[in-house]
Amino acid sequence: MTRVRTKVAVVLAATALVAVSACSSSDTNKPSGTGAAVKNVEVFTWWAAGGEKAGLDGMISVFKKDCSQYTFVNAAVAGGGGDKAKTLLANNLKAGNAPDSFQAHAGGELSDYIANGQVEDITAVFKAAGLDTAFPKDLLDQITVAGKVYSVPADIHRANMVWVNPLVLKKAKLDPAKAPATVKDWIADLAKLKAAGVATPLALSKGFAEEMLLESTLLGDLGVDKFNGLYDGKTKWDGADVTAAINDYKTLVSYSNTDRETMDWDAAMSKYLLPTDPKTATGGYQLMGDWVPAQILSLKMPESSYMYWPAPGTDGVYQWLSDSFTLPKGAKNPEGDKCWLKVVGSAEGQKAFNLVKGSIPARSDATSEGYPKYQQWAMEQWKAAKLAPSLAHGSAGPGAWNNDVQTALSAFSANSDVPTLQKSLVAAAGKYANWRSTVG
Repeated sequence: MTRVRTKVAVVLAATALVAVSACSSSDTNKPSGTGAAVKNVEVFTWWAAGGEKAGLDGMISVFKKDCSQYTFVNAAVAGGGGDKAKTLLANNLKAGNAPDSFQAHAGGELSDYIANGQVEDITAVFKAAGLDTAFPKDLLDQITVAGKVYSVPADIHRANMVWVNPLVLKKAKLDPAKAPATVKDWIADLAKLKAAGVATPLALSKGFAEEMLLESTLLGDLGVDKFNGLYDGKTKWDGADVTAAINDYKTLVSYSNTDRETMDWDAAMSKYLLPTDPKTATGGYQLMGDWVPAQILSLKMPESSYMYWPAPGTDGVYQWLSDSFTLPKGAKNPEGDKCWLKVVGSAEGQKAFNLVKGSIPARSDATSEGYPKYQQWAMEQWKAAKLAPSLAHGSAGPGAWNNDVQTALSAFSANSDVPTLQKSLVAAAGKYANWRSTVG
């Protein structure tokens, strides 16, 4: 799951014609030389490079073994961090040219596809593969809509993680291995870094990174039950406790780099937290999902250059996000896709995928043998943690809600107006609070 993202662009009519041809499966399932149909399974993703492609290749190898009666057709679309792929996919679905399966973030982000009748209910496939007992109950609850399941999670990432530069923290005599217990304690440590001459106590970037920081602040201040209530209507966005959390968020932002609106998360990390020359680092912390280790590995940075812990106040809570796969309506080979979905959810398929991608399996019974250090730790955390979804990454609500929040946060970055931000959050929640009932 590439994390350098912008909002999905409005689909233009001119793009539609390009999209339909770009992902056309007109050459699939043609008769072979013997007259027999080639049972292709066309799978659409945005995993076209790097660790993501390597992970997909690993899962394809399992598919070729377990589903040898079918031929895998890789319809990956490169570029745009997923946005280009989503635009192309939207056009193809509208044109009735669905792939056999496509990648989407599990949870609320699927709501538009469900409401538009573009994906099938796969509850029966899910249960037949034993996934209703292999995945944690909290995860099942959060990916189920009106009693139905519409996708199979391939992986789990964690959003509420803080990455730490030990050298920078030592300037303020702070223990980089010790996480502050609360958001207030973290703010106090940021103040100590600033007083010690650290220029950028908190490295921050635009868009979903700001939203992740807000969500982690809300999660830390409200606790997991109240936080989850923000997305199921049980917690009010206009409450005094939310106001207090937004004020904490404002304080956290005040300790960040002023050029945050000009860069994505990886650029902020390289500039402030973990530059190639560690002596030039000016950032102490960065809140970002656990795709960070894979990025650091690609930069050939040693493990000693960073430390990590759950965001203050959120220890024991896994704010999850997940790539998943669907069965589109109109798929040319639904039986082949069902075989693919079984591989996606299988222990062997998930290990082949996650081992090289940097994420962890969604299954509770996954073993950590052979995984790198961070993933082994994350897998143990996953088995015991309470779960919270992420709006920033599609698990808590529909994409339109996410877009509204990011727009409000971009404005807040410039004006620091807490009442206006809270009103915007209240308005967004009001618009999309009933999204589950609209797709049931």
